[in-house]
Amino acid sequence: MVPNSIKVPVPWDYVAPHGVLCLGVEPATDFDKRGQGDDQLRDKETGERIWLVRVLDLDPEAGKFGGSKEFKVKVAAAQQPVPPASAVPGYPPMVEFSDVTLTPYVDSQKCKGAAAKCRSRLAWSVRAGGMSASQASRAKAA
Repeated sequence: MVPNSIKVPVPWDYVAPHGVLCLGVEPATDFDKRGQGDDQLRDKETGERIWLVRVLDLDPEAGKFGGSKEFKVKVAAAQQPVPPASAVPGYPPMVEFSDVTLTPYVDSQKCKGAAAKCRSRLAWSVRAGGMSASQASRAKAA
């Protein structure tokens, strides 16, 4: 039997073949601990803090069907990941992620009662072990 919380390892190029720009990093909130001082979400397996890295997908087809070009990558790390310096002044830095896993889930936010009006969809949670400057931006800087 396949576990409900399966983590499928994939190369970063599979997730974002055109690259992504880093828009920001923030702590993920554990809503069960909200208001209790340290309410940051922790990885269930390692106990590491979870950080949300907000990225903009550079794929021209991203968001084509009413979705967003932005998504978040969860990174488990003791310290907040720091985005690299941008290779292009005035623009967010291009980043890539290592040790990437995808976990499928049902996004039912657009489901409004009756089955005929339900617009739930299959979505993917993206997790990573680390963030670095993308190889494309490192090549341009060299």
